[in-house]
Amino acid sequence: MNVVVYLATAIASYLLGSIPTGFLVGKAKGIDVRKSGSGNIGATNAFRVLGKGPGLFVLLADGLKGWVAVAYIPVLAHQCFDAGSPVDGVAFQWLKIIAAISVILGHNYTCWLKFKGGKGIATSAGVLAALVPWAMIVSLATWIIVCLITRYVSLASIAASLILPFAVWAIPYYAWNLVFITALMAALAIYKHKGNIARLLNGTENRLGRKNVPPAAGAVP
Repeated sequence: MNVVVYLATAIASYLLGSIPTGFLVGKAKGIDVRKSGSGNIGATNAFRVLGKGPGLFVLLADGLKGWVAVAYIPVLAHQCFDAGSPVDGVAFQWLKIIAAISVILGHNYTCWLKFKGGKGIATSAGVLAALVPWAMIVSLATWIIVCLITRYVSLASIAASLILPFAVWAIPYYAWNLVFITALMAALAIYKHKGNIARLLNGTENRLGRKNVPPAAGAVP
């Protein structure tokens, strides 16, 4: 497959992921979400700062970015830049993996906000829905259970990330590259929660449903 297809897939997926949905929705309401709550532009802080309706929109839009990147961008890139060549199954799977990593990086490190973005949980869920749907269901179930028990969204996200590569490994006829890539996705998601981990250990992390308060000086986004 033409190398241009891989490059086009990576660039288009990154740009799609880089759309800062939470920031844009906040701006439409006259609020900079980076200066309220946790300071993050993701769905959790959007719920906390902007309310349920805008928060739900951000959640779905961020998830849709991940799904569209994996489900459609590789196909479009192949049709635009290498339509005459046959589609190889292994090569096409790698195209999807490139799209997955690129769209998450775009969301987490958006070029439009000085490479400071969200934590990638909703976008990763969209990616997994297109890439490994059964593993996504296991990861989502883990998130729901931990969140219901603890009321900590961050802890639920960390637990769901930890279980993800094992869920992929448990799928019959799993591909080693999918286990490796989902392990990288999990590691990145946990790294992006380093501030939350510190607050969890200190007992200062916000629980789900707690009314938003402005962030303290020096709060970790």
